[in-house]
Amino acid sequence: MSELRFVRMGFGAEPVEYQEAWDEQRRVHAARFADEVPDTVLLLEHPPVYTAGRRTAESERPLDGTPVIDVDRGGKITWHGPGQLVGYPIQKLPRPVDVVAHVRRLEEALIRTCAEFGLETTRVEGRSGVWVLGEPKQATALGGLSLDLDPRLTDDEFDPRMNGPEYAPSNAGQRREDRKIAAIGIRVAKGVTMHGFALNVNPDNKWFDRIIPCGIRDAGVASLANELGRDVTIEEVLPVAERHLRDVLENADLRPRVIETEKTPA
Repeated sequence: MSELRFVRMGFGAEPVEYQEAWDEQRRVHAARFADEVPDTVLLLEHPPVYTAGRRTAESERPLDGTPVIDVDRGGKITWHGPGQLVGYPIQKLPRPVDVVAHVRRLEEALIRTCAEFGLETTRVEGRSGVWVLGEPKQATALGGLSLDLDPRLTDDEFDPRMNGPEYAPSNAGQRREDRKIAAIGIRVAKGVTMHGFALNVNPDNKWFDRIIPCGIRDAGVASLANELGRDVTIEEVLPVAERHLRDVLENADLRPRVIETEKTPA
């Protein structure tokens, strides 16, 4: 893969409106498809905004009618806002495009980023993104929130937003549950990627309590600052994330995975 170009669009007091970033993604995507620019990663913070991927169900949106921007990426609904590092890698991939491998590379770069700050994270089978693992479902640490009989595990229509703070995604750490620290949702068009990842550095995670984040009802959200118990800033994380993204993406073996099929006996 050619050398990556990083573009820092705006942070802190100068966040980038979602529509502006989306327009820029499409502009860079067209230029990358035409080989007018190299592979590019846009890095930024957004003002508070909810975005919904193509698989988002109506029941997962804010109950109070808060506006949501529908986008053409995969995945479901999520929130972007202050304290969250958002990255949009726009890369040309060889055909046939291996979308899963691209997602795994982004996860790896973010896992390495968290590890450098002293936080162990991992993947969860069947769920994209980067996770902090919790304890077994019925285990509750002293002082944590207790869910003795968790209705989320038996009732498909249970809505945690209507049943008190003990079910809130932002309190998953207190419940010692699995919690997502980085979400990933992408789109590949004409062999070029769009959209990307959102790493929670030090946001107000209560924004996630108004939705069903990523459509997942039995887990929550995390941030570097909350998990480490200290202040962590976007300024600290930005160069570390860039370094690991560069290392993983520039050194990736982009050959599509070989899918073996059973041979029919002669």
